[in-house]
Amino acid sequence: MKAPRILAVDDDPHARDLLRRLLGTLGEVMQAPHPEGAIERLTEDGPFDLVLTDMAMPNPGDGLRVLQEVKTRLPDTPVIVVTAFGNIEGALDSIQQGAFDYLAKPFDVDAIVRVARRALDQKRLVEENRSLRKQVERSTLVGRSPALLEVYKQVARAATSNVPVLITGETGTGKEMVARSLHKRSPRAAGPFIPVDCGAIAESLMESELFGHSRGAFTGATGARRGLFEEASGGTLFLDEIGDVGLKVQSQLLRVLQEGEIRRVGESAPVKVDVRVVAATNKDLQARVAEGLFREDLLYRLDVVHLRLPPLRERREDVTAMVEHFAALHARGGVRPVVTPEALARLTAYEWPGNVRQLENVVARALALNVTGVLGPQDFPEPIGDAPKKLTGLAEDMPSLAELSRRYAAQVLQHVGGNKSEAARLLGVDRKTLYKLLEAAEPEET
Repeated sequence: MKAPRILAVDDDPHARDLLRRLLGTLGEVMQAPHPEGAIERLTEDGPFDLVLTDMAMPNPGDGLRVLQEVKTRLPDTPVIVVTAFGNIEGALDSIQQGAFDYLAKPFDVDAIVRVARRALDQKRLVEENRSLRKQVERSTLVGRSPALLEVYKQVARAATSNVPVLITGETGTGKEMVARSLHKRSPRAAGPFIPVDCGAIAESLMESELFGHSRGAFTGATGARRGLFEEASGGTLFLDEIGDVGLKVQSQLLRVLQEGEIRRVGESAPVKVDVRVVAATNKDLQARVAEGLFREDLLYRLDVVHLRLPPLRERREDVTAMVEHFAALHARGGVRPVVTPEALARLTAYEWPGNVRQLENVVARALALNVTGVLGPQDFPEPIGDAPKKLTGLAEDMPSLAELSRRYAAQVLQHVGGNKSEAARLLGVDRKTLYKLLEAAEPEET
């Protein structure tokens, strides 16, 4: 976790140095000798997690000006105002204008540290609550298509049990969102939800990540460590891209599901764990079983409840609700944006090879570049922004959606200098989907 960044503003260099030494135990302390210097720091070195400012400083401005600038630029950052002893009226003015607290000179060393720590704790809690609200909003299933309504029913039925769940679907269909929804509606909702991207963890590290290790278990293991199964105790462990897990770890996962216990790397004694496992994949696990790449007995253990998420192109009637949901989620300044009917029609007509993830990415980018709050077709790139043009008329020489998607992916790839990871990120898809886009509708050689 990054150390908090603190700005101390005072025209007295001795007072600034004292604040630096006192608050250095709480985070990184930067200084400014006057309001203009504070504003410069906010502009060039911000954001800050806490600001302490003297009230009375030489013109131009004073501590109230610093307070106003911070509240304008960083409304969640607490400001502590330091006043001369007895200047209660000025202190009350600062509180009314949004200061977190005020302190009187000469400094009470213990009081400064105590109030600063309390202010930083409040800032951290505000950020955590915002993050949790975002997670809850993202984990909300949006749509009323028959296919999604069936998913709703299955989630409601499976949430109350403790059996493993296997979620399948194409990349970007919202498998983690469904897993979070399962957890949120389960008796384990008060416990942790820990997602694991199995495809992003090297096979050599997977065992230690999941099950933990003892000190000296392998080179570099300088201390004992709990694995993710133990971290998820009392909650849900979401194993995304389960099809990428190697056979050795598969056998250990099977033991966890059968016995409810794990063995840390380097230890022989079993450790009981109380975890619900939800797994997800975009691969055909039956095919991997036939190829000898996935254990059939593990598949049976995971596939007690099977939730299949349909791709977005199979439930186009949900696109409007999802666009509005993502537009509200990524709105700037609390103003709910408006998406024009023509834009909605074009978004609905698009094939969405990256599914829900790509749709959210496209809406978020459009809002980031739009200052009017009204999203029209021109705010979305081709072929998304002009999908109906390509779907209507049906001229024989009109390119297909697959070809348009390929051209768009190639254009983005060229824009980032051939960096496939960056192109995939901008498109809102993974690298595998990017490859499919680039291969789609390749013109035949003559």
